Amino acid sequence: MSTTTAGISSEQVKLLRDRTGAGMMDCKKALTEAGGDIEKAVDILRKKGAASAEKRADRATNQGVVEAYIHAGGRIGSIVEVNCETDFVAKTDDFRGLSRDIAMQIAAMNPLYVQREDVPQDVLDRELEIYRTQGRNEKKPENIVERVAAGKLEKFFQDVCLLEQTFIKDSGKTIRDLVVEISAKTGEKVTIRRFNRFHLGENG
Repeated sequence: MSTTTAGISSEQVKLLRDRTGAGMMDCKKALTEAGGDIEKAVDILRKKGAASAEKRADRATNQGVVEAYIHAGGRIGSIVEVNCETDFVAKTDDFRGLSRDIAMQIAAMNPLYVQREDVPQDVLDRELEIYRTQGRNEKKPENIVERVAAGKLEKFFQDVCLLEQTFIKDSGKTIRDLVVEISAKTGEKVTIRRFNRFHLGENG
């Protein structure tokens, strides 16, 4: 077994780097401070904010969980893939709790897209045309028609885009707020990749 400094092996440093994504020198210092205890070193790095610093900069969110939720009675269910940067964060209670809440949100609120950027242009065009026609039918001036249509489109995004929906457990937060909070708490980028919702008897 090769060694580095203070009796800390290179294998320990590599293991800690794989767990946290922190730099080599930060890992050596944390292991030395923790007396070689990997778990204590992880805590030291997280408290210092060094964990995941490198991963946030240059690595994709290719870890995470696939979470499912079945509503009481078994008639409605959902499945969602929530990603983070490391397996370490994916196993935390906070990340798992977020994933469960998102799966529940999908079952309850039936979003169609993850974010507004996912809405096809033809859908946006159709919605805007409907809103403009409604305004013109009400004899509103054209500048008012456009303003009202833009406002209704924002409401449309809040209804159909998961990240912009109001959280069912806390009306003061959106799903995006929950993701940002967990990202800040873990020090990792957290994303919702994809989801599906099932309602008994409905066509796919």
